[in-house]
Amino acid sequence: MDNTDSVAVKEACARFDFDPKRLLDILWQVQDVNRCVDANALTDIAQATGLPRVSVDGVASFYHFYSSRPKGRFAIYLCDDIVDRQHGFNDLLAVLRDELGIAPGQITADGLFSVDLTPCIGLCDQPPGLLVNQYIAGSLTPAKLRRLLQDLKKDSHPGSSFTQGGEGQNGNSLIQTRLKNNIRRRGAILGSGQLTESGLQNASELSSFEILETLRASGLRGRGGAGYPVWQKLDTAFRQITADKVVICNADEGEPGTFKDRVLLTEQPDLVFEGMTIAARATGASQGILYLRAEYRYLEAWLEERLAQRRAEGLLGSHICGTEGFNFDIRIQRGAGAYICGEESALIRSCEGGRGEPTSRPPYPAIQGYKGLPTTVNNVETFCCIARIFEIGATAFARLGTPQSTGTKLFSVSGDCRKPGVYEFPFGLTVRELLNHCQADDAAAVVVGGPSGQIIGRNEFDRRLCFEDLATAGAFVVFNSTRNILEIVRAYIQFFVDESCGYCTPCRVGNVFLLERMDKIIAGKGETTDIDYLRQLADTIIETSRCGLGHTSPRPILSTLANFPLVYAALLKAPNAGSQPGFDIQKALDEARHLAHRGSTLYDRDYSGGVS
Repeated sequence: MDNTDSVAVKEACARFDFDPKRLLDILWQVQDVNRCVDANALTDIAQATGLPRVSVDGVASFYHFYSSRPKGRFAIYLCDDIVDRQHGFNDLLAVLRDELGIAPGQITADGLFSVDLTPCIGLCDQPPGLLVNQYIAGSLTPAKLRRLLQDLKKDSHPGSSFTQGGEGQNGNSLIQTRLKNNIRRRGAILGSGQLTESGLQNASELSSFEILETLRASGLRGRGGAGYPVWQKLDTAFRQITADKVVICNADEGEPGTFKDRVLLTEQPDLVFEGMTIAARATGASQGILYLRAEYRYLEAWLEERLAQRRAEGLLGSHICGTEGFNFDIRIQRGAGAYICGEESALIRSCEGGRGEPTSRPPYPAIQGYKGLPTTVNNVETFCCIARIFEIGATAFARLGTPQSTGTKLFSVSGDCRKPGVYEFPFGLTVRELLNHCQADDAAAVVVGGPSGQIIGRNEFDRRLCFEDLATAGAFVVFNSTRNILEIVRAYIQFFVDESCGYCTPCRVGNVFLLERMDKIIAGKGETTDIDYLRQLADTIIETSRCGLGHTSPRPILSTLANFPLVYAALLKAPNAGSQPGFDIQKALDEARHLAHRGSTLYDRDYSGGVS
C-alpha cells in the first residue's frame, strides 16, 4: 500500500473513532478515496479497529459495492432488472461496449471507467437506468448515454443534462438528478402538502401508553408486506426495562419493482423523520438510525440537511417540542448493496458493522436488537403513516381502506403500462382497477409484491389489494401478452440466487437447483416429473430456510405453476420407457473426460486414445 492509500485508511478510521460498529462507514470512505478496499487496506483497518482480519474481510466481501480491486474513476453500474431488460437494457449495454471497449466486470486501460451490472436500483418507473458513482440516471436512450460518456471523458462530471432540472426536489442542488417522481395519485400520505409537524406536537403531549393506544385504534399495520400491527411491536419495546432503546427506519428498498420509498425520501423526508420521532416517544428511545440503501446514496446530503434543520428547529435533539426528557436524534447508516438487509435482523447486524446475515429468533429485535438494546424496525412508508395518524387522528385513518387493512397504500407501478409511477389508494381496490388507472391495456400477468410476492394471471385481476387478500409491500409490475413468463420467473430466481446470504444450505443450494431445473425446462428438455421436483424442492426451501428470503424465494415458481400451468405444460415431455429427453449425455460425460484424460469409444466418434 502506498502512502496515499495508507493515509486514506487512517483518516477513515479516525473519522469514525476507530469504532468497529462503524465498519461499513470506514469501508465506504476508503473505497471512495482508493476506489477499492484491497488486502493491505483490510489489514490496516483490522489493526486500527481491533477486529480480526478475517472479520473485516468477511464484511467487505459480503456487500456488492465494495471491491477488492480498483474500480474506474467513474464506476458505472447498469441496472439489469427484468423491467430494464425489457425496456432498452441491451441497447445501453451495446453503447457501453462500443464507447468504452469493455464488458461488464472490466475496467478501461486508463482506469477512467469500469462497468458492472447491478440489480434493481429503484427506477423501474423510468427504465433503463444506471448509477455513475453517486449519480443516478433513468429513462436513458443510447444517444443520452453517449452524451453522458462524452461529458465524463471531457469534463469529469455527468453534466447539467443529467444532474439538473429534475421534478420536485430532484432538482434540489443537494440531490442533482433529472429523475421524475411520477406521483400519479395522492392520498393521506402524499397529498397533504406543507408539513405542520402537528402530528409530532400532538404526540409530544401524550404519554407512551396514549400513543400506543392511538396506534392500536388506528389499526395501522406495517407496510413492509408482513402486516404486523405496529402498536404491538412498539409496545414490546416500550415494556423492556433498559437504559436506552433504538428506532430504525428500513430504507433499504431492495425488492425489484419497488421505488415508492425513493419518492417519499425525496419529497417527504420530514414526514419520515417525524414518524420516527413519534415512535421514539412511544418506546422511550433516544437513538434513531435511517438505513439508506447504497443505490439511494445521492439522497444522503439532502437527508442530512433535513436532519440538521430539524435539530435547529427543536424537532430533534434534547427536549423536543419543548417537552422535558423527550430526547431523540437520528443518524444515517449507508448500506453497501445487499438485498438480505431488508430483513430486520440482517439490517441490524449491518448497522453494527457486520455481515448482513439474519439471526435466529428469539430474541426478537424489539427485545434485544441493535447493540443489545430493544429496537423497533419499520419501513419508510410505515413511519409516514404514524406521523399522519397523529395529524388527522386515529378514527379518520381507520375509516380509510378495509376493517383489516386500514389507511392507504402506496403502489410502485411499472412494466408494460402507459402511466408507471406511484399511486396511493385506500386498501381494498382490485388489481383490475389499478391496471385501469395505470393504463395497462394488454396486461397478461402482474407481479404483486415483487419477486417475493405472487405472479397472477387475468383470472385473478378482480382480487383485492389488502392484507386479507393480496398482501403487498407495494411493487406492482405489469407484463403484457408478448412477454415470456418463464423468462421472468428465471430472472427472479437468479436474483434470489445472487442475493442469498449463503448462511443456510436450503436457500444457498436449493435456489441454485431451482434455477437449474428452470433452465432445463426453458431449453425444452423438461419432463413432467420436473414439476413435482420443483414443488417438492420449493416446499423444502420454504420450510427449512432461516429467514424471509428462503421463505419466499420459490414463490415465482409456485405462483406461476398455479396460475400459468399451460406455459409449463407446453414445454414438457412425458418420460418414455428407457429414455430421458432432459438428459444430456455429452454434458454428463464432460467431467468424466476431464478426470480420466480420455474420451469414450462409444460416444466420441473421433476417439483416438486421449483428449487434449
